[in-house]
Amino acid sequence: MTSNATKPAEATLYDDPADTDLSAKVTEAWADFGRALAEALPTLTAGTTLALTLDPTASGVGEAVYTVSVTPADGNELRAYAVSNAMLPPDHRLSRTTVGELVALGWSPPGVMAGGDERFGLHLPMDQAPRLAAIVSRTLRDAYGTPHPAFLVYAAESSDQQPVDMPALGAARPVPAGGEGLPTVGRVDLDALPLPDKVAAVIGAMLKTAPESLPVDKDGDIGIRSGSAMVFVRVRDNPPLVDVFSPVLTEVDANEQLYVKLSELTHRMPIGRLYCTGETVWASVPVFGRDFQATHLMLAVQVMTGLADELDDRLHGEFGGKRFFVDGDQTGAQSSDDNRTGMYL
Repeated sequence: MTSNATKPAEATLYDDPADTDLSAKVTEAWADFGRALAEALPTLTAGTTLALTLDPTASGVGEAVYTVSVTPADGNELRAYAVSNAMLPPDHRLSRTTVGELVALGWSPPGVMAGGDERFGLHLPMDQAPRLAAIVSRTLRDAYGTPHPAFLVYAAESSDQQPVDMPALGAARPVPAGGEGLPTVGRVDLDALPLPDKVAAVIGAMLKTAPESLPVDKDGDIGIRSGSAMVFVRVRDNPPLVDVFSPVLTEVDANEQLYVKLSELTHRMPIGRLYCTGETVWASVPVFGRDFQATHLMLAVQVMTGLADELDDRLHGEFGGKRFFVDGDQTGAQSSDDNRTGMYL
């Protein structure tokens, strides 16, 4: 057994992202989303359709559009529909195992429920909104592979396709109306903003989206996908600091060889550090909040997004563990084309 003394000393210099239980963080975010959805569903008016979609621009699923929609009907019923393989590109179709899991959750196969067309269907009484919210959450997370509700976007429309205001659904993001007028750093007086707003303005400009549309979890961390890696941006108050960090590998078997490797890589990095705590390998690049410079944060994000996506593959090949966006690291449910179903489901 390897002693904690072999871990890089840098890991204890300040409040550390490794103090966060990543699994608990994600679980809590999904619980918040489910509760908010359960409260929102009964408030939908007749003719309104709520669509929840895995954001393809943030999740790396290309042309695949994974959507679940919910519409109230007959005053006391909720009708939900979920996309099937008939609506997905060949490389992104659901496996037989996943289709079976959807049916086990309560979904009827495409064509069975009225109005479902090529989609899975599920009709439940209005008083079972919490149950439907739980099914929708599990569908988006487990079947469609949404790693965190911050990667979901949602919108509600009336029967005449007019936008309908919706309450916040946890970390999921409302679809911005129009999409015009998104700010850039050049249009924002950063000096006049508090540090969290400065950071949001910079990240929003980098991702070409409005700061209020950034994927932010309950802890205030901004999430950025980078290939198979996930990068978080966290603002700290005391001392003023912006931490750009990534859980490069989780569920890794820490050993002496891993600590030596991380130490060697850290010494070769121009900025930042790599270390292991618990079963997670972390990468971190801090940016000073005092006398904040937008270019420093932009550099840190660029370094981390490239570094994390490269290192998770390299370290996984050598030490195993699980990358953030690669389910096959843990299970083989989506492993082969032979396990894909045909166009019907």
